[in-house]
Amino acid sequence: MIPATAEKSALPPKIGVLNISDRASAGVYADTPGQACVALLREWLSTPFALEYRVIPDDRPTIEAELRRLADDVGCCLVVTTGGTGPAPRDVTPEATVAVCEKILPGFGELMRATSLRFVPTAILSRQTAGIRGRTLIINLPGRPKAIRENLEAVFPAVPYCIDLIGGPRLETDAARLPSFRPPSG
Repeated sequence: MIPATAEKSALPPKIGVLNISDRASAGVYADTPGQACVALLREWLSTPFALEYRVIPDDRPTIEAELRRLADDVGCCLVVTTGGTGPAPRDVTPEATVAVCEKILPGFGELMRATSLRFVPTAILSRQTAGIRGRTLIINLPGRPKAIRENLEAVFPAVPYCIDLIGGPRLETDAARLPSFRPPSG
């Protein structure tokens, strides 16, 4: 965990993107899901950020270790995973996320599934979730670029405020591309 005494840094915030795929990690096919996620973050965020990026296999201990490393050692304020959220035996990303988080945010998964249901009836098979570990928000996304955009676009307006609430750095979005929401102060 990041110590409670950690000060907010003048360095750019760190964001982790973790593509979870046996085949992509083995080089069987290109890592398009992870790259699609990075492109969206670069499109929507006006705050400069440092990127931590990995492609790992669908292996629960490996996923848990990498989520801990990105949150605790690297100090990412946001970690977005792609892949491993379906019902197949090797899809264990939500279990790994729940195992490392102190708080689960079920509204993220609920909204992502509701969004996907507008496009495909199989969205009910998706198990995306989100949670908090220390000062890190972890969000699970599906593994297809189109679904990544649809799901992340649905939940991202709440992401900067969530990171504010858990003591992370202030992230701003490009309001012309994807406005974020913060309640009015006062």
